Amino acid sequence: MNTRAWIVFLDESGVSLLPQIRRTYAPRGRTPLLRHRLNWKRASMAGALGYHSTDPGRGARLCFHLKPGSYDTAGLIEVLEQMKAFYRGENVVLVWDGLSAHWSRAMRAWAAEQDWLTLERLPAYAPELNPVELLWSSLKKEQCSEPVDRPGVGCLVGCGGRAFPGDRLMVTE
Repeated sequence: MNTRAWIVFLDESGVSLLPQIRRTYAPRGRTPLLRHRLNWKRASMAGALGYHSTDPGRGARLCFHLKPGSYDTAGLIEVLEQMKAFYRGENVVLVWDGLSAHWSRAMRAWAAEQDWLTLERLPAYAPELNPVELLWSSLKKEQCSEPVDRPGVGCLVGCGGRAFPGDRLMVTE
């Protein structure tokens, strides 16, 4: 294994475009009635958080991929193709969980052809080992928990009535 590689943790999560209300107010004895203009659409997001193994000064890299519906093997291969372009010839050790799409025959065959990519599996039932899980927790519980449009709040999907932007990879360095 190459010692000069990016260690990238990847995870997927699904979200509803309905606002997640954590708290509300109603006079005593009256059940609160919450109204929204959204229908029951679902979106999926994949997040990849990368750290360089030998040069911490390069900083972490964070990538998002958003899409309607859910991820399957073909959708994940598309995400990895976009990651390949982002890491531009650098080696990547990808660490992810045991989702069946991660270890399908098609995924293993595709990964075997990639000289830049090494796949590693997290132990079963160990979400605490994947730092992307903390990102999902923050997005779902804190950033998207109120249906109010607030300038500067960068919720990625459906927060406060905003629609998700569709299939695209968003990157921060």
